[in-house]
Amino acid sequence: MFHQSGSHQPAFPSSARALALADYGWDAERERSFTPSRTDGLVPGRVVRAERGLCDIVAETGPVRAMVAPPTDTSDRLTPCTGDWVAVRPATAAASATVVEVLERRTAVVRSTASRTSQAQVLAANVDTVAVTVSLVDPLQHGRIERMLALAWGSGAAPVVVLTKADRCADPVSAVSEVAAVAPGVEVLVTSAATGEGLDVLAAVLTSTVVLLGPSGTGKSTLGNRLLGENRLATGEVRSSDGKGRHTTAWRELLPLPHGGVLLDTPGLRGVGLHDAEEGLDQTFAEITELTRECRFADCAHITEPGCAVLSAIEDGHLARRRLDSYHRLQRENAHAASRTDARLRAELERPTKEIARMRRAINRSSHRRA
Repeated sequence: MFHQSGSHQPAFPSSARALALADYGWDAERERSFTPSRTDGLVPGRVVRAERGLCDIVAETGPVRAMVAPPTDTSDRLTPCTGDWVAVRPATAAASATVVEVLERRTAVVRSTASRTSQAQVLAANVDTVAVTVSLVDPLQHGRIERMLALAWGSGAAPVVVLTKADRCADPVSAVSEVAAVAPGVEVLVTSAATGEGLDVLAAVLTSTVVLLGPSGTGKSTLGNRLLGENRLATGEVRSSDGKGRHTTAWRELLPLPHGGVLLDTPGLRGVGLHDAEEGLDQTFAEITELTRECRFADCAHITEPGCAVLSAIEDGHLARRRLDSYHRLQRENAHAASRTDARLRAELERPTKEIARMRRAINRSSHRRA
C-alpha cells in the first residue's frame, strides 16, 4: 500500500471539481490517441503538481493524488512534471491511484542542470506561452533576457517579455525600446501589479497554458495573483541590500485562470543553463541568423573570416558588438552542454586544446635537445 507523505499538501484549487478536463487543455487529438489506454482501464489527467514521487492530478473524474510507478531497469519512461498529461490507473480497494505513463509532450521548457552530469531538468511541459518576467526596478540585464528567451524559444512555445513594476520606473517607454532590441519577434508588454497597468492586455495575450519564468524579485507571483484574481501564490519582499527576492514559490504548480487557460508558476531561477537550445538561439538572435546567410563561407564563425556579413554589420553600426559576443557565449555554453552527452562532439571540442598541448610538448622537447 502507498502511504502519503505528510509534507505533501494538496494543490487543487477550490474550483477543480467544477472544471472539465478541456479547461486544462485536453483536446480531440489527445482523446483519439488515448483510446487504447482507455481500453486498458486507464484515465487521462494533467499534472497540477509533481513532488517526490507523488502527483496531484486533475482528471475527468476530479482531483486525484497518485503515486508514480517506479521505472524498471530497462524503462525509458519520462518522469512526470507539472503540465504533463498522464495516463492514470484509478485507485482500487487494494491500491492507490498510479501514474503509469507520461503522454507525448508537445512542448517542454528544459534547462541544463548545474551538475557535471548530462542530465537536463524539465521545468514545465505542454506550455503554449512562456512569459519572461523582467523587473523595471533594476537595471536591465540584456544577457539574462537573451538567455531566458533562448530557453523559451527552444521549448516550442511562444515567448512574450513582461516588464513588471512599471509604477516604479521613471521611463518605461525607453525600457520597452531597449528590451525590444534584444528580443526580435517577441511582444514586449509593460505591466504594474500595483496599479493594474497593462494587465488587461497581458490577460488577452496569455492564452492556453502559460508559464511565468524569471529570477526571484521580478514580481512573478504578484503578477500571477493579479491574473488569477486571488492571492493563491505566496509573495515576498525584495532585499534592499542586493535587489534580489526570496524564493517564495517552492514548487511548480498549475492553476486555472478566470479568463480561460491555466497558469504555471515556477520558483525563481537563480541560473538557467542551456540544453539543446540551438533553435532557441537562432530565434533569439534572429538578426544574426539572417545575416549568416549572406556570409561568404557557409561555416563562417563570425570571428575574423573575410566576407563575413555579421562583422560587416557591426562595422557599419547595424549590429551591436555586445549582441554577437552574447551569441558566441551562449553558443559555446550550449555546445559544452551537448558534449556532456555526445562523446564524439566532446572529442571534437577537446581536440584543439589537445593539439596545442601536443605542440607545446614537441617544442619543449626540441628545446631540451638543442640545449
